[in-house]
Amino acid sequence: MRTLDNNLTAPEMLKLNLLAAWFHVLENRAFRMSSPDDYHGELLRQADELDRRGIISWQEWRDLRLQADAAYLRAIAGEDYRFNRVDD
Repeated sequence: MRTLDNNLTAPEMLKLNLLAAWFHVLENRAFRMSSPDDYHGELLRQADELDRRGIISWQEWRDLRLQADAAYLRAIAGEDYRFNRVDD
């Protein structure tokens, strides 16, 4: 990651860090299982904030929201329970 640090501008680093935070929430199985509605709301809130601040394009915003919606639908369908996953 050090090599990337030297080649990216401050706005690019900010975008990468904020997207990493968004994906961290997306992959948070415990949060998703304990409260699917709050999980979905947080993903949408963060995506909207990235868009509001002009950090991502509307296409990126749309893609994040679509991923959030798909993850929410899987969560309420019980996918995390169905496969007895132990990877988190």
